[in-house]
Amino acid sequence: MLSQMKRLSLETEGQYATDADLQFLRDYAKSYGQRVETYQRIQNAEALLLSQVQQYMMSKDPTLFRNGDNDLTTKWKRDTVRVLRYSAVAMLLNDPETLQERFLLWFQTIMRAFGAQRSCNATYEAMQHVVRQHLTPVQASLFCPILEINRHLLGGSNA
Repeated sequence: MLSQMKRLSLETEGQYATDADLQFLRDYAKSYGQRVETYQRIQNAEALLLSQVQQYMMSKDPTLFRNGDNDLTTKWKRDTVRVLRYSAVAMLLNDPETLQERFLLWFQTIMRAFGAQRSCNATYEAMQHVVRQHLTPVQASLFCPILEINRHLLGGSNA
């Protein structure tokens, strides 16, 4: 929404916005209540979501949290909480562009430096699976596209 507001401001400088220019505001207003409810649900279920994502990942590949003799579980949790919180705000504001520009592209560099793409891909794939169990279908339709962006940018080898 912030990116769209900025774009609207630039495109309509000195003139009135058209109905088409304003459509995103109407769409956002219609989904606002659902976005707030989804945000609060994610916030309240954060610890449970992380635990279930971790369990799901371990069941698929127990080596994802290991790098040689090092257990990376604590680092994974810290990073995943950070991304989850930024993602929830992006969903709330309907602004995946700002999430990408201000956070994910920077974080992508770090994840690549540590060779964590495989773990990131698995994390955000698992998270989509888990959140669908905690959110209504409408809520999941608001949040899962953000998680897919995370999976693509952080987990992709060619992103």
